[in-house]
Amino acid sequence: MTGQILVSRSREHEEPLSIYRLLPSMREYRTLHFDNSPVDVMRWQLDGSTGTYPTNFTAEWGGHPRWTKSEFPNGDPSSPVLSRRGADLLLSDLERAGRLLPVHIENAEADEYLLYLVERVADCLDMGKSSPPDQLGRVRKSVFRADALPADVPAFRSTGFPTAVCWNGWAAERLSVLLGDQLEVRLVWSEDPGLVPHPNPWGF
Repeated sequence: MTGQILVSRSREHEEPLSIYRLLPSMREYRTLHFDNSPVDVMRWQLDGSTGTYPTNFTAEWGGHPRWTKSEFPNGDPSSPVLSRRGADLLLSDLERAGRLLPVHIENAEADEYLLYLVERVADCLDMGKSSPPDQLGRVRKSVFRADALPADVPAFRSTGFPTAVCWNGWAAERLSVLLGDQLEVRLVWSEDPGLVPHPNPWGF
């Protein structure tokens, strides 16, 4: 696991809220390389998540064949992918914010991986205090309105940056415990002024 995690407010405890981006670590794990599936997801997200959502996802494994296959194998901010084991850890919570859709992996049909299509969208990004979106729509510095954050779900998207899946701290913590050094966590924002956000959380 890369990075420090502060667990966000859960249903049982009141802790400072923190928001993270999750992505595969740079260690020796195999990751998934998609066709144009993430582009279809982004179009759906930019169109307001209305209409028919994409359901066909095709990918293939990259990296050295001897490396272990990552259980969080996709770094695209719009399209997180989990192994079945990882998805089962938070299944009931994940399903309250979106849906888990199967990924067809070429030459590895037995591998069970799921793309998490996050449907929960919240008007919680303070656009006046956040940095303006770049040409790709990415917000380098995000400032959230704590009273508008959907802290009860593991992940969500904001109206100000709809192509980025944000993870609440309690969910990031649980996945980090399960996946260990397979996962990189980047702090996007926190109520705790003592925590410094990653300088470029949505970059490579």
